[in-house]
Amino acid sequence: MAEVTLRPIGDSDLDALFEQTRDPESVRMAAFTDKDPDDRAAFDAHMARIRASPEVTHRVITLDGRLVGSVASFVIEGDTEVTYWIDRSFWGQGVASRALALLLEAVRVQPLFARAASDNVGSLKVLQRAGMKRAH
Repeated sequence: MAEVTLRPIGDSDLDALFEQTRDPESVRMAAFTDKDPDDRAAFDAHMARIRASPEVTHRVITLDGRLVGSVASFVIEGDTEVTYWIDRSFWGQGVASRALALLLEAVRVQPLFARAASDNVGSLKVLQRAGMKRAH
C-alpha cells in the first residue's frame, strides 16, 4: 500500500499547490474556493498569510513522496476547522482519509469542524470516517 505522509509546506511546493487549486472539476466540487482560481497573486498572498499564522496548521500531503495535496486546520470565529485539497487524479484512493487522520493526530483540539459541498459525496464520507457528524 502507498504511504501517505504530511510535511510542512515549502516555497518549492507553491507552484504545484496553485495548479491543483485551478482544476475546474475540483473547484466545482469544493465548498469554498478563491474568487478567481487563476489569480496567482491572490493565491500567493493567501498562502503567505496562512503560513505566517500561529492559528493555522497547514501541511503538504505526499503519496510515496509525491505531492498530491494539502490538509490544514485553522481557527475561524473561535472554532477550529479542518480542510483538505487532493489532486483530482488521486481521488477515491483513500488519500484524503489518511491525510485527515494524520492531521487529527497532530491537532488535538475538540470540537473540530469541517465544511463540504452538499453534493460532494466523497468528501462527506471522508469527514464521516474521521468521526465528524453532519450538521445542517
